[in-house]
Amino acid sequence: MGKILVTGGCGYIGSHTIVDLLENRYDVISIDDNSRSTSYLLDGIEKITGKKVKNYKVDLKDYNDTRAVFQENEDINGIIHFAAYKAVGESVEQPLMYYENNMFSLINLLKCVQEFEIPHFVFSSSCTVYGNPDSIPVTEESPIKKAESPYGATKQMGEEVVQNTVKVSSAKAILLRYFNPVGAHPSGHIGELPLGRPANLVPAITQTAIGKLPQMQVFGSDYDTRDGSNIRDYIHVSDIAHAHTLAIRYLEEGRNKTNCDIFNLGTGNGVTVLEAIKAFEEVSGQKLNYQVGPRRPGDVVAIYANNNLACTALGWEIKYDLKEMMRTAWAWELKVKEDEKIIKSQQFQLN
Repeated sequence: MGKILVTGGCGYIGSHTIVDLLENRYDVISIDDNSRSTSYLLDGIEKITGKKVKNYKVDLKDYNDTRAVFQENEDINGIIHFAAYKAVGESVEQPLMYYENNMFSLINLLKCVQEFEIPHFVFSSSCTVYGNPDSIPVTEESPIKKAESPYGATKQMGEEVVQNTVKVSSAKAILLRYFNPVGAHPSGHIGELPLGRPANLVPAITQTAIGKLPQMQVFGSDYDTRDGSNIRDYIHVSDIAHAHTLAIRYLEEGRNKTNCDIFNLGTGNGVTVLEAIKAFEEVSGQKLNYQVGPRRPGDVVAIYANNNLACTALGWEIKYDLKEMMRTAWAWELKVKEDEKIIKSQQFQLN
């Protein structure tokens, strides 16, 4: 199998995707500057697969350092690009940091795609490109609306940059629009390690339950939903990861319909924040300390996916339900507590 470069390979979805690629006999290398990640997850990858993955500690905003990785690895057959800042709230507070990091890193990577004639490129996009949709579930044909946050805007612009680039190169691309990845690998060796206070729901839940956070806040109680809280499409990270392996295979087999195909990655089920909390309480036996507060800037009201295209074209299947998402997330949180000293020794700030 060809060599696949995973950017952000020490991160949450990147590490799970590396595991899936290795289990499907791909050779994998990683680029991750560890500014928002830790090599701890590389150790977890090795425990799961028995294989050590080389990570280049490179800032993708540095073109020369990025190019050097391609010079050293002339047999790269595909790229899966995860490396980006991803916190909606932080992007609202620091928009220029998000535009600089997320766009410059993508542009430098695509320069290398052109120069080194990399044939296959998979871009980590997001359902945020749909903004506040007119109707749900959203399909790949749903209108792209004004982004609710700078983070969402970088994903919209990133998609355009990829689409424009492959028009004038020999590369073929896939844009994967994730909904809300949650959970952890069933082995308990890898999972989500947010920097500082978590911006995403499930790590906020698990960190509150284990006592790292004194209380969790639900952002908004007056949305036009069945219980007043936001509706999201939560999907297990291992299901998301496998879709990337299928996407690379799809490109390798020449099954793409255009030079840049698009797929939604979600379960197709909308779950409210309060329903997600209830599911966690049921599987963990923990009563969560939370309060309901005001809305958070940048959040859309409700969104979930129509995933028919990914299921039919990629042969993708959803294997994990909401309770399994919460069960694996909680098992991971317990593992992090057990290994806290090891993680901190790698200079990663947990709190």
